[in-house]
Amino acid sequence: MDIEKRIQELRDRLKYILDIFGPDENTNVIMLEAKLGEYVAREPGLPKQEAVRQLETLEELFRFLEKKLERELTPMNKVRIVRHPQRICLKDILENVYDNYTEIGGQDDYSIDPSMLIARAYITRRRGNKVHNQAVMVIGQEKGHGQEFRNGGSVKPWGNAKALHYMKVAETENIPIHTYIFTPGSYPIEDYPGAAQQIAKNLYEMAGLKVPIVAVISEGGSGGAEAIGLADTRIMMSHGYYSVISPEGAAAIEGRLRGGQRAEPKLIEHCAKQLKMTADDNRAMGFVDWKINEPELGARPEHYDFFRKLRKSVISSTDEIVLNVRGMRLFRSFALRRHKGADVYVRWSLDSRAKERLLWTRYMKFRRMAQDAYLDKRHWFSRGSEWTSEFFSSLYSYFRYDLFGKQHKKVTELAEDVHAEMQVVVGRSTRYWKNVMSKLSFGKAKKDVDKAGLTSLSAWDDGAQNSGKWQYVSPQAKSDRAVVCPNTAVHGCLDQWAPDLFGEWAGVCSFCGHHFSMEYQWYLHNIFDPGSIYEVFSEIESTNPLKFDGFDLKLDEAKRKTGHKCGCMTFEARIEGTSVMVAMFMGAFRGGSVGAAEGEKFMRAMERARKKQLPFLSYVHGTAGIRIQEGVNGVIQMPRCTMAVRRYTEAGGLYLVLYDTNSYAGPVASFLGCSPYQFAVRSANIGFAGPGVIKETTGMDIPPNYHNAYQALSRGHIQGIWDRREIRGNLVQSLQTMGGRNLYYR
Repeated sequence: MDIEKRIQELRDRLKYILDIFGPDENTNVIMLEAKLGEYVAREPGLPKQEAVRQLETLEELFRFLEKKLERELTPMNKVRIVRHPQRICLKDILENVYDNYTEIGGQDDYSIDPSMLIARAYITRRRGNKVHNQAVMVIGQEKGHGQEFRNGGSVKPWGNAKALHYMKVAETENIPIHTYIFTPGSYPIEDYPGAAQQIAKNLYEMAGLKVPIVAVISEGGSGGAEAIGLADTRIMMSHGYYSVISPEGAAAIEGRLRGGQRAEPKLIEHCAKQLKMTADDNRAMGFVDWKINEPELGARPEHYDFFRKLRKSVISSTDEIVLNVRGMRLFRSFALRRHKGADVYVRWSLDSRAKERLLWTRYMKFRRMAQDAYLDKRHWFSRGSEWTSEFFSSLYSYFRYDLFGKQHKKVTELAEDVHAEMQVVVGRSTRYWKNVMSKLSFGKAKKDVDKAGLTSLSAWDDGAQNSGKWQYVSPQAKSDRAVVCPNTAVHGCLDQWAPDLFGEWAGVCSFCGHHFSMEYQWYLHNIFDPGSIYEVFSEIESTNPLKFDGFDLKLDEAKRKTGHKCGCMTFEARIEGTSVMVAMFMGAFRGGSVGAAEGEKFMRAMERARKKQLPFLSYVHGTAGIRIQEGVNGVIQMPRCTMAVRRYTEAGGLYLVLYDTNSYAGPVASFLGCSPYQFAVRSANIGFAGPGVIKETTGMDIPPNYHNAYQALSRGHIQGIWDRREIRGNLVQSLQTMGGRNLYYR
C-alpha cells in the first residue's frame, strides 16, 4: 500500500511537470515519463525489497531532475506555474502565515465578489514572557485550487470596491494592510461602478492611506494588480510574474491577430521574454523591493518552509516601513537592514507625524521609478535654467498666494463679516424708514430688477456662436467629396460636403450631431487664446527600455509623423486670459499609449501646476492604454501619476479631464479616471477594455454603444458631454465655477 501511495505521488509530480513543460520539447521531462512508465510496468513482478529500492532510486531521479528543470525555467514556464491549480492561493497563506483570521465581506460564492478575499488577521509575536498580538488587514485576489466561481482571480468592479472599503477600515483602526496579488487582470465589465473608474478610485485612495502597506505579488496582471498594488514595500515570489499584459495578449498585438486567431507558441514564448516580467527582471528594474525564493518548480500548499519564509518577509517588511517613518528606531533599523527578518519587536501603530512622513516616503518611492526608461537630452544649463525658473515661480507663488494671500484673505473675510453684520442693522433701519415713508405716500414705486444668476454649461446656438470662423481648419476640409454620417441608417442624415463639414461645422454632423474625428491641432488653435501656448518638458523622449524587437523603428516613425518625441504634449496656455497647465495625449502618436516618457511629463506638469497654483487640464485626444512594449515601465505610470494627481488636488487645485475619440485601459483606470471633474466630447468612447479584449477574456459580445459617452455618463464615470464647438466656452465656465482654493485667480 505504501508503494502504491508513493507511485501516485510520483504520477502527480509528473503531471505537474508536464503541465509546466508539456508544450516544450524537453529531454528531461521525456526521461522522467519513460522511467516512471517502466517502473510501473515492472513493479508487480519485483520482490518487495527490490521494488522499494528501485522506487527510492526513481524518487531520487525525480528530485535531481526537478532541480535541473528549475534552472531551465523560461518566463513562459513561470506563467504556467502561477496559473496552475496547485499553485498556493490566499486561503493557504491565511492558514499558514497568520496565527488567526476571520474572513469578512462575505464568504466563498456568497461573497459580493468571490475573487476578492478580505480577512482580519493576527500575527502573534513573543518577546520574553510577553505575547503581542498584532492586527493586520489581509486583502487579495483568491483563485483557489480550480474553483470556477472565483473567476480565476479576475476581480469585478464591486470586488475592488469591497477591497477599498476595508482598506479604509484598516486606516481607521490604524493597522497595516497586507495585499496578495493573484490576478491575470481585472474583469473588464463597465456596469456601475465600472472597471476603470473603480481601479482609478482604489489607486487614488491607496496613495493617501496613512497605514503601512505591504504587497506580495504572485501573478500581477496590469490594472488588476495595480488595484491593490500601490504599496510601501512590494515583495515578489521568485516564480511569479508582473506585467503590463499577458504573453498571449502581447503576441496577439504583435502578430496583428484578428477574429479569434491564435498566436503561435513561439511568438508567445518570445513575447514573454521581451516583456521582462519575471521577479529577477522586476527586481533589477526597481519595481519590486524583495524577491522571495520558492521551492523547485513553484510553491504549493505542502511547502510549509516557504510559508515560514513568507511570514518572516511580511513581518520584517512591515517593521521596516514603520521604523523608517518613526522617531525611535536606530538600533532596530540597523538590525533589520543587516538581517532581513531579524527578531525585533516593532509596534505597528503610527502617530500623526509618522503618518505624514509615510505618505511623503511612499510618493518619493514611486516618483523615483522608471527614471531610466525615457530620454532627457537637455544640456545641463537648460536643466539648471528650468530648475531656477520653477524655484522662483514657487517662491513667488508662496509669497503671493500663501504668505501674503492668506493674511489678505483673513482681513478680507473679517471685513466681509463686519460688512454683513452692518447690512443687517442698516437693512432693518432702511425697511422701517421705507414703511413709514410709503404710508405717508412720499416713497417711490418699486421697480423690478433683473437678477443675473449662475449660468449652466453652454448649448450650441448657430446664431450666437462664431459662425464657423475658426482659427484652424482641418486639412480634411480640402477634400472635395461627400461624407456619409455613420448614423444615416438611424437618423436619416444626408450626405455632407467635406469642406463644410470639416470647415465651418467643425466636424459635427448638422443632422444628428455626430462628431467626426479631428486632429489635435484643431483643439490647440481653437480652444486656447491665440499665441498663448508655451510648451514645457518637450525634450523628454520615448525610448525602447526593454529592447523590444522592431519597436525602435515604430517609435522613429511616430516621432517623424507627429513632430513630437512622445505621445504627451505638456504646455501652459490661456483661456480668456486665465492661465492653465495642459497635458494633451495625442492619438496620432502610437494611439496615445502611455509609457515612461508620457508619465514623467505628466508628473512634472502636475508638479509645476501645484507650485504655480494653476488649474490643470488633461485633454485626451485618444489613448489606447499603457504601452505594452515598455512592460512594467509603462504600467507603473498608473500609480506614479495618480499619486501626483492626489498631491495636486489635496493642495486645492482644479483638475479637469476631457476625453475625445477612443480612451481606454490603464490611463483611464488611474490618473485620468480619478479626477472629480471628467467630461467627454460627444461621440467619444470611454472604457477599461476594447470590444476585442472583452470578447477574448470573457467570451461576451458587447452592444455597439457599450463604451459611448452617454453610457459613461449614466454610470457616473463622466459628469457631462460637450459639443466640440462649445469646448472653449465650457472650459471658461468650468474655470469660474469648479475647483479648490489653490488657484492663483481664486
